[in-house]
Amino acid sequence: MANSQGVRFALAAVAVLAVAGCGATKTVTVTSTVTTVRTVTTTPATTSTSTTTKTTAATQCAASGLQGSFAGVQGSAGAGQITYRLTLTNTGPTPCYVMGIPQVQLLGTTGAALPTSSSAEPGQPAPQKVALQHGGTATADARFSPDVNGQGDSQTGRCQPTATVLRVTAPGGGTLDAPVQPPTPVCEMGSLHWRPFVAG
Repeated sequence: MANSQGVRFALAAVAVLAVAGCGATKTVTVTSTVTTVRTVTTTPATTSTSTTTKTTAATQCAASGLQGSFAGVQGSAGAGQITYRLTLTNTGPTPCYVMGIPQVQLLGTTGAALPTSSSAEPGQPAPQKVALQHGGTATADARFSPDVNGQGDSQTGRCQPTATVLRVTAPGGGTLDAPVQPPTPVCEMGSLHWRPFVAG
């Protein structure tokens, strides 16, 4: 902090002028004014900044570090179609990523493979990498018909056997089983129309 002081000073004096003649005496009084100026300069406080570094997922997720579910989306049923959502959670110790639409296989109550056909839903944006930190999730929605018999389906009763498990092939290797909640047939020979993975 810097201080500066300016002082204006005039000498106070009392002059007594004796004037001869007629015995008269004249007194003159001079008054001085002292002004003090004080200037205070402040220094702004230093602002500190911090930088946060986010770990980038460099490798594709492996099945050993993932947990999954495949569940119906409430309120999505209409016009003979319904949407189920695949949710993958990174349970591994390191970041990883998924991208695009999943590679899957429907399984029945006995564990046998059921007809399965996956495709990208028309009009979707280009797939992007979805990075998953430990505990992070990614979701991909699949639209399909659970009760409208299509080409190649049984024309009496249920179109296809009930699927209870969606087996997912992880992009980084291995497979994991996602329970189908609630279990459902997937008509048109197991046709699933997917939207690409997004952050959950």
